[in-house]
Amino acid sequence: MTVTHAIKLIGAPMDCGKTRQGCLMGPDAFRTAGLASALQSLGHTVDDLGNVAPDTNAIAEQSGLVALPETVGWTTALARVAETAMQDSLPVFMGGDHALSLGTVLGVARHAAAQDRPLFVLWLDAHTDFHTPQSTSSGNLHGTPVGYLTGRTGFHDFPMFEHPVPYENVTMLGLRSVDGPERAALQDTQITGIDMRTIDEHGIAAPLAQFLNKVRHANGLLHVSLDVDFLDPSVAPAVGTTVPGGATVREAHLVMEMLHDSALMTSLDLVELNPFLDERGRTAQLMVDLTASAFGRTVFDRPTRAFA
Repeated sequence: MTVTHAIKLIGAPMDCGKTRQGCLMGPDAFRTAGLASALQSLGHTVDDLGNVAPDTNAIAEQSGLVALPETVGWTTALARVAETAMQDSLPVFMGGDHALSLGTVLGVARHAAAQDRPLFVLWLDAHTDFHTPQSTSSGNLHGTPVGYLTGRTGFHDFPMFEHPVPYENVTMLGLRSVDGPERAALQDTQITGIDMRTIDEHGIAAPLAQFLNKVRHANGLLHVSLDVDFLDPSVAPAVGTTVPGGATVREAHLVMEMLHDSALMTSLDLVELNPFLDERGRTAQLMVDLTASAFGRTVFDRPTRAFA
């Protein structure tokens, strides 16, 4: 039996975390692909709050970093919206590039601290996004959220992350593209990184089940961040950071089904959807289907229509 939720859809049409444009169309693509109706059909109450706008600030552009002031503006705005939404709903943040998690997780962490409950983060991504503004060679700040949320230093222009997520509370699933500086920094942490070879050898269910048991035993809140490039580009081409060898459709659905069965997820990011790179909406539709699986849809109660 599906537990029903009050879900708030929150659009973040941000396209400043990297140089390749198109993710600002993501929220409307999710809407067009029927995200709200898919969730309502499962018995959930859905309220689309529209799109967030970035705050203004007096931060100066910094050489070597892409759109620093705008990214900080999105971070402060999304943190405020996320903290408020967590009080009476399960928010789903529709991106936008992955820099949006700088703000969403900050707001969720503030709420978790107010509830005196630990926060856990499941990072579904080909990349670790563990850079800092100093370590990134590209200057793309969508590669820094996990560094920020775990309390790495160097985020001088960003709001203080008052309640960093402990390393041991972060699990990354689907890794297959990790920079040298990120790899070196991760070796000194207790972050769990599950790469695609591990998934090939042992499957995706066992490490996820272990993580979910940890969340349950700690009575934790669980933030899930789903990047389109978690998926193999053959099934999800609409992303500017394609890396071959990603999760299959069934592996991704299994993750979502296990999240639903656990009843632990308390907030969700959907990021890096670039409709400009899509093929007749197939990636947007797949992301909607995966989200529906996370909220209780099963493979037996719907037609297959991604390629219709």
